[in-house]
Amino acid sequence: MEEKKISSAVIKRLPRYYRYLSELLEKGIDRISSQELSKKMNVTASQIRQDFNNFGGFGQQGYGYNVSYLHDEIGKILGLEHHYKVIIVGAGNLGQALANYAGFVKRGFRISGIFDVNPSVIGQTINGIKVMSIDTVETFVQEEGVNIAALTLPKDQASRIAGKLAEMGVEAFWNFASTDLNLPEHVVVENVHLAESLMRLSYKLSEKHS
Repeated sequence: MEEKKISSAVIKRLPRYYRYLSELLEKGIDRISSQELSKKMNVTASQIRQDFNNFGGFGQQGYGYNVSYLHDEIGKILGLEHHYKVIIVGAGNLGQALANYAGFVKRGFRISGIFDVNPSVIGQTINGIKVMSIDTVETFVQEEGVNIAALTLPKDQASRIAGKLAEMGVEAFWNFASTDLNLPEHVVVENVHLAESLMRLSYKLSEKHS
């Protein structure tokens, strides 16, 4: 049987579901209906049910959703039962902020190395991890079996370094550099272009005032 293709819009909503369900668990809430979840997330109850039906539904008519079960199942869909080794390439302000974010470990992402070209940064410790020279990154990736590289470096360096890391076996890139990466199709890339996001916000604000 051909595997059902899940739309990118549904996949984009899954982390939001996971985040809200995590908050419900922290509050000790065991069960929630699609209508209650709808009010919290500003997504229609119908849309929530449609999204969950892509993966089997998870709920019972008139009974709602078991929060813990739904949280675990969405976590599995997102692949969060796996543990990934992540490196950060670029130890500037953004790279340091990522290294200090506590939420990664909770979701199975372990920062195993931080790299930079700046001699004044190399050797410093960020959240218990010593910044290493970029010259050592390829050896580190091969020895440690790194899965993901977060790129927080200038765009003129990003494509070259990403290409080398992909050759060394890095499977996915979290790209904060303001450039598009030209990598083989089997390599997964998630682009986070902060300036573009801010411009989209500006557009929405402009529309509101027009």
